[in-house]
Amino acid sequence: MKVKKYKGSTIQEVVNMVRRDLGPEALILSTRKIREGKMASSSRCEELFEISAAAEESSGDLKTPASDRSSLTSLKSELMTIKEMILLLSRSGHLMEAFRTNPAAIDIYVKLLRSGIAESNVQLFLEKAGVFKENGLEPTTRLYERVLKEILNAVDVEDPFNDGAGQKVAAFIGPTGVGKTTTIAKLAADLSLKQKRSVGLISIDNYRVGAAEQLKIYARLLGIPCFSAFSSADLQFALRRMGEKEIILIDTAGQSHYDMERMEEMHRLIGSTRAISSHLLLSAVTGEPEMGQVAKNFGILNFISYIFTKTDETKARGVIINQILRSRRPISFVTTGQRVPEDIFKATKTRILQLIFE
Repeated sequence: MKVKKYKGSTIQEVVNMVRRDLGPEALILSTRKIREGKMASSSRCEELFEISAAAEESSGDLKTPASDRSSLTSLKSELMTIKEMILLLSRSGHLMEAFRTNPAAIDIYVKLLRSGIAESNVQLFLEKAGVFKENGLEPTTRLYERVLKEILNAVDVEDPFNDGAGQKVAAFIGPTGVGKTTTIAKLAADLSLKQKRSVGLISIDNYRVGAAEQLKIYARLLGIPCFSAFSSADLQFALRRMGEKEIILIDTAGQSHYDMERMEEMHRLIGSTRAISSHLLLSAVTGEPEMGQVAKNFGILNFISYIFTKTDETKARGVIINQILRSRRPISFVTTGQRVPEDIFKATKTRILQLIFE
């Protein structure tokens, strides 16, 4: 890929130069404002806009090694084309005017959008970071650091099993197929085998065939107790039987978030016991605004944290940020695949950020 640099007095002028030379599908590698002249720090020097761009190349070019073609395809998915930039700059509003003043912000804007963060939230982070108050001459890396800091400030994390003494009883709730049973198995393995905590399991999934048996198989492999509960009395009995356990994990039935009758039933079963904390599992591949609706309807169960699953099945992991801005709760855990117990990690601000932008 041959990179060329173009300079002009306005961003539109430079964009047109690239388009004429490399075509509308040219890839934009960077945009910035520079000073040129014998004394760059002098007020008399000329301020110019600079774009580094490369011509579109066919990923099927036989002259390009297969490994390089793969890398090129990946790179293209991250970069904006000249055609896309023209559309962006043609939009009205103060955001686009700010881009004309500070073109380096365009790179950050596109990167955040491509990560899955909603446009309104991208604008919020850019404004909070003071990106549009700059004169356009600050390096892109510094601007990006400030934006990432604002995203970090928006993320809250919590470990529900390390917040003080006493027994911890956690119920895992969420729609069908979100991965509750597998997530519980991963946590039970980590807590019992790695952290040497005493753990017990309870299944109150009375709808899915074989759900309780699946959890019991995991329990036998880990050498920990597992009870099934079909009523409030069963649940209280199971809790008493495992009164000496440090941590009890409860697997609940997956259900449609629009089935409010079953939601009320679940609330009567686990919501009446104050000692039980609820944690909502959300799949990262759930579309918006459906994810928001899931969280809203499951709110009847007063969940205290999010657990995001299936993050390995999408690159648009910025939906995590959208959700915590929409309905603020801390993130406790994130799952990254099907392997038990490997594919789960305790949420930290840094790891969430790495996950979104890796």
